[in-house]
Amino acid sequence: MAKSAATRIDELRARIRHHEERYYVLHDPEITDTEFDRLLKQLEALEREHPTLVTVDSPTQRVGGRPVEGFETVAHAAPLLSLDNAYDEDELRAFDERVRKGLSDPEGGEADDASPVYVAELKIDGLSIALTYEDGLLTRGVTRGDGTQGEDVTSNVRAIRAIPLGLSAPVEGTVEVRGEIYLPRAAFARVNRDREERDEPLFQNPRNAAAGTMRTLDPALVAARGLGAYVYQVTDAQEARTAPGGDHHETLGTLQGWGLPVEPHWQRCDDIEAVLAFCRDWAEKRQTLEFEIDGVVVKVDASPQRARLGATAKFPRWAIAFKFPPEQATTRLERIEVNVGRTGAVTPYAVLEPVRLGGSTIARATLHNAEEIARKDLRAGDIVVVEKGGDVIPKIVEAVVTRRPKGKRLRRFRMPTRCPQCDSPLVRPDDEVVWRCVNASCPAMLRRRVLHFASRRAMNIEGLGESLVEQLVETALVKDFADLFALDAPALEGLERMGEKSAANLLAEIDKSKSAEVWRLLHGVGIRHVGEGVAQVLAGAFGSVAALVAATAEALEAVDEVGPIVAQAVREFFDDPGNQGLMVRLEAAGLRVSGPVVNPAGAPGALAGQTFVLTGTLQAMSRDEAKAAIQALGGKVASSVSRKTSVVVVGAEPGSKAEKARALGVATLDEAAFRKLIIESR
Repeated sequence: MAKSAATRIDELRARIRHHEERYYVLHDPEITDTEFDRLLKQLEALEREHPTLVTVDSPTQRVGGRPVEGFETVAHAAPLLSLDNAYDEDELRAFDERVRKGLSDPEGGEADDASPVYVAELKIDGLSIALTYEDGLLTRGVTRGDGTQGEDVTSNVRAIRAIPLGLSAPVEGTVEVRGEIYLPRAAFARVNRDREERDEPLFQNPRNAAAGTMRTLDPALVAARGLGAYVYQVTDAQEARTAPGGDHHETLGTLQGWGLPVEPHWQRCDDIEAVLAFCRDWAEKRQTLEFEIDGVVVKVDASPQRARLGATAKFPRWAIAFKFPPEQATTRLERIEVNVGRTGAVTPYAVLEPVRLGGSTIARATLHNAEEIARKDLRAGDIVVVEKGGDVIPKIVEAVVTRRPKGKRLRRFRMPTRCPQCDSPLVRPDDEVVWRCVNASCPAMLRRRVLHFASRRAMNIEGLGESLVEQLVETALVKDFADLFALDAPALEGLERMGEKSAANLLAEIDKSKSAEVWRLLHGVGIRHVGEGVAQVLAGAFGSVAALVAATAEALEAVDEVGPIVAQAVREFFDDPGNQGLMVRLEAAGLRVSGPVVNPAGAPGALAGQTFVLTGTLQAMSRDEAKAAIQALGGKVASSVSRKTSVVVVGAEPGSKAEKARALGVATLDEAAFRKLIIESR
């Protein structure tokens, strides 16, 4: 039995690793996401049945789902040098001349090996990473940092499926490999779509997105982003130099043989002219790749020649980065318009005369804010230079002022002072550059706001998807959140793809949401700066919407974790007449959101000042119920264990939080003891 289980586990691991490589490295999946998830669940189930067969390099061990508290700074075993840059072919030929001179005989003649052979590799637009393997198992991942030391991001590296947790060939001792972490084009587009939906600033390019992702303290978010990785170098951690064992093209083969991801389009070039041909070729067809490149890295192939050339304090003399110029085009800026997002942010954008750029037709470009438009002096009618930021997001570089029409005055852009959709006054805080509409019922925001209102982490109304919300808004059945609670079966059944049963199910979900917790409503209505966590804090402090509406700015600021910015946003929301009317209509519609009251005035609660962490599965209550019970008694709930943690509540199948609590000497309670504590504290 154990042997057959072990065999099945080994087979599943091999299949999963194969498909991870197909999807995350080769960008050529053989199975659907659903099929992949099914394989992973099968493996998880078998490993639960046979816990002694779980290994640290199993695909199930990538993400523990727990945030980390911060990143430790780690010194690199060998400096992680940057590369010198070449921006045109003449500079690349000059690099070749320096290499030849460095390899020449000191007496002035030509050495036997003075004619270098090069390896040309695509320059991935990402961030550098150093990976350490001990006896074939991944033990550490460190960012480049300043080249001498970087941040230990091992928890995040383990969440990247392109990076194997174990080498596929037996490798004894310590091996450090270096490479690049990147965000594929499709993942970058998806991430920015999600951020746009939430009215969050967009990532300007995949490199920034990858770097921002690796800086997060939540490995689960890293896993969800879908980062990729390629390695290109082996270092000898003991001797702090490039590892011997062959020329560079042989090293790439060795890395691939170990099961590490190596970018496959590299080429061995007999001379600099072959390198230049490679660069020209990929400058033309870089848009065909699944990931972004910004140039070509050129390296001397032979290890002895590299050793002879050495390095400066900053750069190796045997390598250089040839940078592609950004792709640009000129077109006419026809007009400047503004867009209103879910949170009311009013963002200007350029409507362009369509132009081909980087393999696609560009007709719009973001302009960020009015200050940016003024700085570049952009005017409707201008001929402008357009490029793709990070070869992805269209942006206007500058106006061609010399091509402005003679005798015709082009008007400067003025930001509107009222919302173009609902005519409400726009507000711009003193410390911001963004203008906002604060009318919660603004039609431009309505669709996305209704979707957010109904989402799982807000009012949790299942069945209220994008297509249905669009119909409800277009037919004027829903003009604000309150209208959701006035919907009836005849109205719903008249909509596309809404039969009697679907309508009844949706109405049941809407009715159930009428008794949701206060924090869900506060989060759902979209008060600026009030996310899920802050909403829970506010609900705990005031207990009801009515109390929150009546709260002064001073009372709001007095709440722990609520500063002046949040307090101002809350007051602006509830001081708006439109929002006041909305809350009245919600109450009239039957919304009876409830507590618990956490830390009300004059009654801090028996658990005030204590911080709890929950781990494992609780049997008698849900995680949210346990959290609510703690907060009702004045306690706080954190996501990670630290020395400041008061108690860790340990349920069935706990994660590493329980181990960390024991290591730090933090008190732990099983579920029975936790329930007793809650009962006795009430």
